Amino acid sequence: MISPRHPSILYFGTPVILVSTRNADGTFNVAPLSSIFWLGWRCVIGVAATSKTTENILRERDCVVNMPSADMADAVDRLALTTGSDPVPETKARRGYAHCADKFVRAGLTPARAETVGAPRVAECPVQFETRLVAARRFGEGEPEMAGAPYLFELRVTRVWLDDAILAEGTNDHVDPLKWRPLMMSFQRYFALGAEVAPSRLATIPEHMYRSADYERARRETADA
Repeated sequence: MISPRHPSILYFGTPVILVSTRNADGTFNVAPLSSIFWLGWRCVIGVAATSKTTENILRERDCVVNMPSADMADAVDRLALTTGSDPVPETKARRGYAHCADKFVRAGLTPARAETVGAPRVAECPVQFETRLVAARRFGEGEPEMAGAPYLFELRVTRVWLDDAILAEGTNDHVDPLKWRPLMMSFQRYFALGAEVAPSRLATIPEHMYRSADYERARRETADA
């Protein structure tokens, strides 16, 4: 029976990402998140207002959105319940978070130089998006009861890095979804995608027909670099 319910959280399933940023002292931070969606060559992420990631994005105006594969769950989980903020914000302390000064080392991950932003890439992730901040606002902005709510960041992708292992045969920029197995999160637990369940009529539309002005802008910036 389907009836009205009141679940505490509504995390029905989204990809896990690792957002890497540059700290004020030039060191790096990396944080796991699962609040994200894409439109064209832009994405929107939600990050806690008290997060070191939020502090760094607002200051540096860039970050790298890295997508781990399902077999990276252990590395991602080593970052769970850690924060780059010191002291640990009260809201996170109540949930059991602890400060970690070098989260790359803790997770066994490698920072790699980006080409268009100051934040580092996560070398082990098969998909990496260098991004620049376009807009930031608080979730529930203007609603007094939403004080302390997360930030929503609109990010423009400036460079995409893809592992050859997930590309369709004979291409250098077309991801084969049968090869790509992102790490997913549903109700705070890790999952992988299953088998393809049915053909899609949308798949008959050539991907180049979705190219946006941001795509062309990124191509120009690459050529000018």
